[in-house]
Amino acid sequence: MRAKEIVGPIEGGCQCGAVRYRLDGKLYTLAVCHCTMCQRQSGSAFGMSLSISPSAFQLLSGTLKSFNVACDSGRTKECAFCPECGVRIYNRTEGRMSIKAGTLDDTSLLEPDAHFWTRSKQAWTPIPEGAPSFADDN
Repeated sequence: MRAKEIVGPIEGGCQCGAVRYRLDGKLYTLAVCHCTMCQRQSGSAFGMSLSISPSAFQLLSGTLKSFNVACDSGRTKECAFCPECGVRIYNRTEGRMSIKAGTLDDTSLLEPDAHFWTRSKQAWTPIPEGAPSFADDN
């Protein structure tokens, strides 16, 4: 199911359970990002980010720590994570917010809308035929 077809509320949290959150409202897009920063952050071949309105996010329990990084695009990104287990919960840039999709309680609802930064994807990572893909984030 494409993210655009999903309407909250849905919940998620970190690996240790200290942080819990709810998303209430329309979800926008699920992006698979193949940039080297997402590869490092996820410890995998890509990261998945679910775009939401910042007003849709509600922290139910726990506290988050954050730090800022410079993105390949030149934007500054706030990265929020659980201080107990280190799991990234969300990223935020200039009015945009994205949840790390793997932190949702039910990830079976998700199907990526597009693949970004494919110029730095791992050679062995296939992009499904017909899936929108972009060499960078534009």
